[in-house]
Amino acid sequence: MHSLFDDTAPRPLAEALRPAKLADVIGQDHLLGPGGPIGRMVASGRVSSFILWGPPGVGKTTIARLVAKEVGLDFVQLSAVLSGVADLRKVIEAAKGLREGAGRQTVMFVDELHRFNRTTQDALLPHVEDGTVILIGATTENPSFSMVAALLSRAKVYTLRRFEPADLATLAKRAEDHVGKTLPLTDAARDGLLEMADGDGRYLIGLCEELFAMPDGTELDLEGLAETVQKRAPVYDKGQEEHYNLLSCFHKSLRGSDVQAAMYWAQRMIVGGEDPKTIFRRLACAASEDIGMADPQAMVQVITAWTAFERTGFPEGELFMAQAIAYVATAPKSNAAHVAFNKAKALARQTGSLTPPKHILNAPTKLMKELGYHEGYRYDHDSPDAFSGQEFFPDSLAGDKRPKLYEPNERGFEREVIKRLDFWESRRQSRRNED
Repeated sequence: MHSLFDDTAPRPLAEALRPAKLADVIGQDHLLGPGGPIGRMVASGRVSSFILWGPPGVGKTTIARLVAKEVGLDFVQLSAVLSGVADLRKVIEAAKGLREGAGRQTVMFVDELHRFNRTTQDALLPHVEDGTVILIGATTENPSFSMVAALLSRAKVYTLRRFEPADLATLAKRAEDHVGKTLPLTDAARDGLLEMADGDGRYLIGLCEELFAMPDGTELDLEGLAETVQKRAPVYDKGQEEHYNLLSCFHKSLRGSDVQAAMYWAQRMIVGGEDPKTIFRRLACAASEDIGMADPQAMVQVITAWTAFERTGFPEGELFMAQAIAYVATAPKSNAAHVAFNKAKALARQTGSLTPPKHILNAPTKLMKELGYHEGYRYDHDSPDAFSGQEFFPDSLAGDKRPKLYEPNERGFEREVIKRLDFWESRRQSRRNED
């Protein structure tokens, strides 16, 4: 048995495969290559604070370590999950001493930087500003939403890419070369392994480590692989940026009448654990914002499907969700009502408190009757076609000055609405000519 302090104890495969120089880091050439910002920084020998933003398992910690190593800087690593202001102070004091005594700078790498609260980020700021520490942060969340603006303004943000299948294949080959044997997989299972990793190199290495431990002579096909290892759950935090990203993809697919993509993005959210109510809320928004009067049944379909889902739940409830998605995505589209309402809002703000025409005001008191309230009002149902053609806008917006807010499109049911509006406008014009 190996002691905790035995240097001969085997290292985890992920640690053993950690690149020894930046040139060996895969998948991030846009940052680390000769033309990349980090590559140029290292080549110049001058490092300024920066933040690495990207999905898990793509080399954020490795890059931070190697940048410090190749430029000859001291390296200290903290976890924002486990550290607080007191830990920061210790690192900063040590960095001050090293800078004043030996003239050396310290790279302070903070993993999960977004986990630091505002107070802790503010405490870090002056020491980044005066150069006591060079901050390299790592985050899986959009720094725009998770970090204070002052710290963001002093540290450039570099976006790391998720590993592509070719990158993962290179990583698997490195694992095989290090261990000295091939993964016990058929070609199809090998492709399946890379898919299971879902762009996460660290997770792939963990799977490889598990497979290398299998008895000699084993060869797994795709089904055997699925039974042996656990598929990685999709990267999806329903409370953070990815939640809004996938919702945006879903809504835009609905708006763009792409039912195939809409189905896909909905399932991406469901598989990631999203609350079905979130998806139905977005369907309801699309049914009004993007379909509106082009197909008034869209809202009815969505609300009916939503109600049925709430009464039934999974798995049968997916049938109702799928039907609602198909209806909304394939329905004719019009945002005319939405545009009209925004025009009306702008007009209401512009015109202020215009007095309404007296003939459409009620006159519950004698004084109001004497002032002409309700005088001349025509009850529309007493007119042919239940349309009197009277004016409802304030006087300054009436007649030839009538604003045209709602302009239906020649799509779906709005074709019929256009006919109605044209008919009523001709009757209204005739009424004005009579008056």
